Amino acid sequence: MTIKVNNLSEQNSVFSQYMAEIRDVAVQTDSMRFRRNLERVGEIMAYEISKTLDYERRPVRTPLGVSECRVIAAQPVLATILRAGLPLHQGFLNYFDRAENTFVSAYRIHHNDDDAFDVEVEYLASPDLEGKTVILCDPMLATGSSMVLAYKALLERGTPGHLHVATVIASVQGIRFVKQNMPAGTTIWTGAVDQELTPRSYIVPGLGDAGDLAYGSKQ
Repeated sequence: MTIKVNNLSEQNSVFSQYMAEIRDVAVQTDSMRFRRNLERVGEIMAYEISKTLDYERRPVRTPLGVSECRVIAAQPVLATILRAGLPLHQGFLNYFDRAENTFVSAYRIHHNDDDAFDVEVEYLASPDLEGKTVILCDPMLATGSSMVLAYKALLERGTPGHLHVATVIASVQGIRFVKQNMPAGTTIWTGAVDQELTPRSYIVPGLGDAGDLAYGSKQ
């Protein structure tokens, strides 16, 4: 079973408007709007992913009778990489409002101001994941190292039955790395695929530093 990539920018929709604003340096000065646009991307991705889930029929009583409705059979677990992933995660949570949640910290450590870096994972808060559908989100899939290490950290809480990787912008290299290091059957959802990485592994044209744009610069 192969890893499928769903690029939501390949079809015209209002999604493309949000992606344009997320990238636009003139709009990025409004951090509240930047966070809200990441949230909107998460909401749209949540809707698209919801089409792939299993449903069951359930009788629902109305004021005038009973309606047979289809509801999600098992809620997914929403996992995000701190801190940049929080607005995107909130978009998913707005739609999967009964989902359990997982939080992972993963960050780059650059050595001696050169281009090489390691990715450190030091925090995990998660329910049991065994056999569950997990949506792992982070705005940027650059090298793919953070996403893969975050997934490996999740395995401490069990092996998911299915994994969705959700990102706003992915690089070709990042997608390739995920395909090589994630389990067969993983589904990748992205808002755009960019071709280049800088020597320090930032996506070009990308959007900049999503965490700083959402929450302010850090030291």
